[in-house]
Amino acid sequence: VQLVESGGGLVQPGGSLRLSCEASGFSFTMYNMKWYRQVLGKEREWVATIANTGGSTAYADSVKGRFTIYRDNNKNTVYLQMNRLKPEDTAVYYCNTMVVVETYWGQGTQVTVSA
Repeated sequence: VQLVESGGGLVQPGGSLRLSCEASGFSFTMYNMKWYRQVLGKEREWVATIANTGGSTAYADSVKGRFTIYRDNNKNTVYLQMNRLKPEDTAVYYCNTMVVVETYWGQGTQVTVSA
């Protein structure tokens, strides 16, 4: 199983970014996918979940209404569209899935929101 995130960067407050996570090594269409984020020195925080079919999503209260998780099962890729970004959204963002009983993480992509 491999998860590779991309799309992070520096953005001004109020701006937008789209993160991507390309998955391989497992049957992507069978598994839910999640995004987490982590600030140095703090615990990793759940951000959003999407069901395997894409028909159901869930969000942390801190991002609800600003972030959208979606997936393209033809490309084995899950996305996180982040709008109206705030400085407190600054973190390393990680893609995550659980396949059977094993949990897998990507390497993370840094998002920095600053003027």
